[in-house]
Amino acid sequence: MASREDGGKIRYEEIHSLLDLFSKNTFKTKDTQGNSRLKVIHRKCLDLFAKDYKYATIDNSGGELCGHYPAKLVLLEYEVDDATRSTKVGSLYDLGWMHDLFTKARLARCRSRFVVPVMLYEGKHICRSATLASGAEVYGRSGLDFLFSGGESIRPEDGMVSNGMSRDQTVYVPNGNSEWQLVDSIRMQDIRLLKALNIGTIVDLMVENKKVKFGMQVTSSEKVDKEHRYADFTLISVPYPGCEFFKDYRDNDYVAEGLVFEWNQGYVDADLQVPQSLIEKSRCLGIDWDRYRSWDLIKLTQNYLRLMLYCLHHGDSGLLVHCISGWDRTPLLTSLLRMSLWADGKMHKSLSALEMLYLTIAYDWQLFGHNLQDRLGKGEEIFFFCFNFLKHIAGDEFSIDRVKGETNRPKRSDSEPQFDDTVLIGVEDGSSPARRHRDSSGSMSSISSMSSCVLDGTTVPFVVGDDSPFPGERHPNGNVPIMMQPIAQRAVLGSAASSACSSPMAVPSKKPTPVEAGSKSGSSIGSWQMVTESGSIRGFTTSRDSPVLVGSESSGSSGPGSSPPEPKEASMRKMRLEEVRCIFLAHYSAVVGMRNGPEYGGGLSGFMGQLASKVGFRARSNIV
Repeated sequence: MASREDGGKIRYEEIHSLLDLFSKNTFKTKDTQGNSRLKVIHRKCLDLFAKDYKYATIDNSGGELCGHYPAKLVLLEYEVDDATRSTKVGSLYDLGWMHDLFTKARLARCRSRFVVPVMLYEGKHICRSATLASGAEVYGRSGLDFLFSGGESIRPEDGMVSNGMSRDQTVYVPNGNSEWQLVDSIRMQDIRLLKALNIGTIVDLMVENKKVKFGMQVTSSEKVDKEHRYADFTLISVPYPGCEFFKDYRDNDYVAEGLVFEWNQGYVDADLQVPQSLIEKSRCLGIDWDRYRSWDLIKLTQNYLRLMLYCLHHGDSGLLVHCISGWDRTPLLTSLLRMSLWADGKMHKSLSALEMLYLTIAYDWQLFGHNLQDRLGKGEEIFFFCFNFLKHIAGDEFSIDRVKGETNRPKRSDSEPQFDDTVLIGVEDGSSPARRHRDSSGSMSSISSMSSCVLDGTTVPFVVGDDSPFPGERHPNGNVPIMMQPIAQRAVLGSAASSACSSPMAVPSKKPTPVEAGSKSGSSIGSWQMVTESGSIRGFTTSRDSPVLVGSESSGSSGPGSSPPEPKEASMRKMRLEEVRCIFLAHYSAVVGMRNGPEYGGGLSGFMGQLASKVGFRARSNIV
């Protein structure tokens, strides 16, 4: 693994800075050269990629290829570790040829957002792009290119498609009698690029067959290509609501449960289309695709993600994901894919939760043109949904190993302790909880002591100590906010919740020796202990107390002559995704804020507003 002392190390305040810049500025590639903060973000992303991959880059510093793609497009080649990092091996790519492919294929896609690889799983590329451009856009952009390139245009022979990385074998020649010869030639360049990257499956998230504005078709898509040029690919149409629907999510107080898209709207003309052969092969997923219109936002996202993971593993080629412009729904799904595979240990293996959060926000969202400033102004919080949604895919059933059929883990019985909605995170050095030392009894040592505030069943832990993720920003009692963990149920704030909540306060503790940590049992779990809703330490509770898990070191019994059973250890996947989500929520509430009124309202927005106020970050209230 790469050293944590190298240039890719991320600090908490850098997440703060990244979100601040992202939420206030619309990214344009040409601005990179004159913006030192954007230069740092680009460099940090390259450093994080370098920890686990050998890669090459294609220059886009002036936006010549695309004006809202990164200044340097990363082409991941293969994984490296400490033993192979210094090995001198030439690039697997002919970079001049790849630049030429990108240049010629860019006009085939809406807004010139051509197919570009962003992840590598077992040698297979995961790519992103916009949908196909309409004939009108192709001719318009081609005319502009002709004018500004000194009269050069795409030659007819350039429309021939290379098979894989070979430039000799051709599999298609444009039809000379085609009504739209330029469109035909340009789309062949797109197919040529797809085959060069060995892409076999195309996942289309559009709810339309063609995007129509003011009565004019402004985009197309592979599924309605009249010439059937994309017949060699597995085309999967999985309609997914656009960013406008996420205003409903925000107005529903950030609760996605039960939120169902209205499929009967006039502009929605795309149906879910999964090849029958793929449905038969993927029956192990247990998904009834005929019911997709009845699924709420959670179930819809879960099932689409599982299908993509299935295709990615069981296919022998890569995957392309796109929506219309490729900067709202596309980063949602690609970011979830990246974090899911990272949590399974399948990519970015040496990155901590903090580093993974930085990489996916910066590279998957900001540098590929998601306009967070505009989306926040309209209340379309698809960006927030992405990271808050991690709690819904933390289970092992969403692991690539489960999709592969390699894991047959028995389900937990109802009699076993339930701690699914509580996160145990130590952040003394920013490392993942999974890297913490565990003693022979399975308890976690080297975790900071904690205190908590309980809001109607919602546990909010805080780290007590000097290693602050927000230097100089402390609660008067000395606590430092590091994460928030609202449970899956909707938290409703009211007088009862207010009476159960008090300001976070430290619980006296001492660090156990390794011998003591290994010998503890009962309600003590390493450096953790059961604390009641009223704030009492177990052993000093009443029959009305409802336990929640927060940090402490004192021990106590759960009842006369008995002790509670040890909780089942959370999976590596769950711990990793919960840590990413908690870090994100803490910073998002402080930098961006949540929609809330003077009284903060109820549910998640009210909860985060109260929390931000308590710890000294008054959440911004200009999000409407």
